[in-house]
Amino acid sequence: MRVTLDLAVLMVWIIVGLVWLAASMSLKSVARAEPWGSRWFHILAIALAFLLLFDSHLPIPVLNRRFVSDTPAVWWIGFALTVAGAAIAIWARILLGANWSATVTVKQNHELMRTGPYAVVRHPIYSGFLLAMLGTAIAFGEVRGLIAVVLAFIAWRVKSLIEERFMLDQFGEKYARYKREVKALIPFVL
Repeated sequence: MRVTLDLAVLMVWIIVGLVWLAASMSLKSVARAEPWGSRWFHILAIALAFLLLFDSHLPIPVLNRRFVSDTPAVWWIGFALTVAGAAIAIWARILLGANWSATVTVKQNHELMRTGPYAVVRHPIYSGFLLAMLGTAIAFGEVRGLIAVVLAFIAWRVKSLIEERFMLDQFGEKYARYKREVKALIPFVL
């Protein structure tokens, strides 16, 4: 039964991956991109976070300790958070459309998005992924998942600060006002 439940969580992430792949088929040309030197940290940190989240066979026993009880109620809470986070990230990705990039860039004719989830947080893709990762960590119930969420939070926070500089350069006061009005990653908090 546990394997079936965990496969349901994995299927959510597979759907997210397929949506990302499909949405990446049509992107605008890049006008400005961050240099490779500043990309390595968030790429490696996110890769490590997902490894921790999904690989229960890492040879460090403390990572496999449970931090929540292994009950159906806990799993369903985690699964619901995973689905909710994935839905937010997908919604934000679809709204961003051809402006999206895996790395920090400004696209040709870049548009500032302020509707949908962008009206609640400035980086809803990261927020959605963090919520989905937290849900997955709860569903799996092991310490490795919590470490993955913290690592991903740090990586996406660092990346979001780089994006903020690009957006300020591109949109000036319009983006500065957006920053004053809408939190970056956690609604009403951060």
